[in-house]
Amino acid sequence: MTLGPRHPDTVTLVSATGNPAPPEHPRSVEQDAGVPGRPRHAWLWASVWLFYVYYPARDAWHETGARRVVGLAAVALFAATYVTAFATVPRPLRGTTRRRQALAVGLVVLGLVLAVLIVAVLGEANLAVFVYVAVLAMFLLPVRWGWVVVVTLLGGTYAGQLLIPGWHIEGSVQFQIFVAAVAMWAVTQIIARNRALAAAHQEIARLAAQEERNRLARDLHDILGHSLTVVAVKAELAGALVRRDPDRAETEIRDVERLARTALGEVRAAVAGNREISLAGELANARTALDAAGIDADLPSAIDDVPPERRQLFAWVVREGVTNVVRHSAASRCQVRVSPSTVCVWDDGGKASTVDVSAGGHGLAGLRERAEAAGGRLQVGRAPEGGFALTVSVGR
Repeated sequence: MTLGPRHPDTVTLVSATGNPAPPEHPRSVEQDAGVPGRPRHAWLWASVWLFYVYYPARDAWHETGARRVVGLAAVALFAATYVTAFATVPRPLRGTTRRRQALAVGLVVLGLVLAVLIVAVLGEANLAVFVYVAVLAMFLLPVRWGWVVVVTLLGGTYAGQLLIPGWHIEGSVQFQIFVAAVAMWAVTQIIARNRALAAAHQEIARLAAQEERNRLARDLHDILGHSLTVVAVKAELAGALVRRDPDRAETEIRDVERLARTALGEVRAAVAGNREISLAGELANARTALDAAGIDADLPSAIDDVPPERRQLFAWVVREGVTNVVRHSAASRCQVRVSPSTVCVWDDGGKASTVDVSAGGHGLAGLRERAEAAGGRLQVGRAPEGGFALTVSVGR
């Protein structure tokens, strides 16, 4: 019996070829990294289509003597080669190890040799085994070389039918080889697209995790930088007052306790990702911090003209700017000016004027990220009084 003209349904072999199970989300990057492009259980889907190997196996069984033994052995090894290819070798070869490349090429060559042996022993009726070879080539090899093998199979089978006495040119085998190759090429393209999509999802997840780490680092810096600065200033002030003004020292110690508890709550909120600050609250905190540091505070009394969507950004600017004044400057006076589109913090000190936002400082770098995310711009430079000026502008 033939697998060709007398069994035209072998064209359905094209689904073999590896109609893969719908790609699943990888359980882990490490699990799937070693098998790029190969869907899970592909060998099972491929094995289903080995049903058609029944025909050459039956023809071999009807032979006698050495032809039966050789035929059956060749069919069995051919089926094993086909399943092994789908079970062990990923596609595409590009980017995989040389050992896998050698295995893939070896399986295609072995499949081709066994197919030739099957046809040589069992005759023209079993030419359709070359359909499996076409599928292997398109699955295992880079596209260019896969098509080279397919064209070779088309030419070789046609030449055999043309030149070998008793064989007939019908074209059905060539049609099956071509259709199977096109189908396998389409399947591998789908697999490649799914891999690219999975890689894109992985990259998006990585970037999201990195962004969350950056947000947490920025928030913790802003929270602890400001709070610990004020705590340190107030603790130092309490230490200086403990003998000459115990009541005032006690008040400062209570403020230190309050600030520490507030900072702890803000850290928890930052970790939970739902922390917000208000411009009015930061202006009040700024006055407390500046007074504790002995710096004259010139702050706005009203913020009603600031759009609500900009107030949180402006609050971060006030917090970072005042923290820098308290920590780094030798200032005696600090001014904060707020308009609907701009917030500016400057002082009359000298040290802070040397701060460089591009030098890697977390506070100003994080503030620049916040400003850019809101469509604004951060500027640092020298204040009119000779100290440091920090300005963020948004829109007009």
